Amino acid sequence: MSLDLSDAKLAAYLAEIAGRLLLDVRASGLFSPKALGKAGDQTANQFLVHALREQRPDDGLLSEEEKDNEDRLAKSRVWVVDPVDGTREYGEERADWAVHVGMAIDGQPVIGAVALPGMDGVGGGRGLVLRSDQPIPLPSAPDRLRMVVSRTRPAAEAIEVAAHLGAELVPMGSAGAKAMAIILGQADIYLHSGGQYEWDSMAPVAVARAHGLHCSRIDGSPLIYNQADVYLPDLLICRPEHADMVLKLI
Repeated sequence: MSLDLSDAKLAAYLAEIAGRLLLDVRASGLFSPKALGKAGDQTANQFLVHALREQRPDDGLLSEEEKDNEDRLAKSRVWVVDPVDGTREYGEERADWAVHVGMAIDGQPVIGAVALPGMDGVGGGRGLVLRSDQPIPLPSAPDRLRMVVSRTRPAAEAIEVAAHLGAELVPMGSAGAKAMAIILGQADIYLHSGGQYEWDSMAPVAVARAHGLHCSRIDGSPLIYNQADVYLPDLLICRPEHADMVLKLI
């Protein structure tokens, strides 16, 4: 059955439901932390892949947890999903993990939804979904900037740039959670150079761009998706007024 939803609404709907499924799997108490991560990845991936193939059968699809089908390279519209971004954090029952559902059109990150199921949502409920079609106002930047970095492997370039800026380091897990932290007013700069893949950043970049944030590679070049080689190792997400300053320091 095909639902009468726009692409953006579908992305948000699927990300939200996948997040609920992941919370249920975690709440079951059946798995050790390592096994929980694998169970969550597979459960959310099966749901997202089957749902997208049902609702958008003519589009391409790239998922971290699915064998790549190079037929997507001939498609203009390609869904890019990460069923659990921050598998370690999910398995450790932390809040800084995410579900990414997005669409690249002709290589551009156009549509995105990032679910943060472990974080408090509107009205104190569990779960939050940030979307490219429903941007929210950005909080003002503080006098001392904050740079979000990996909580386990902070990139040397990020630490060096933060030192030059006098910025506070904010350790966090998932790439999606880091990118959304800027929108939520928890950080101001996300600089990553430690290696990523398209599914790590596509949906977060689409959401960040819709909120007016600067998004690029760390050399200032654009982020392009649906490539044959899905390795996309670095990115910068920040407020536009901070971009030139950070790029010059890199």
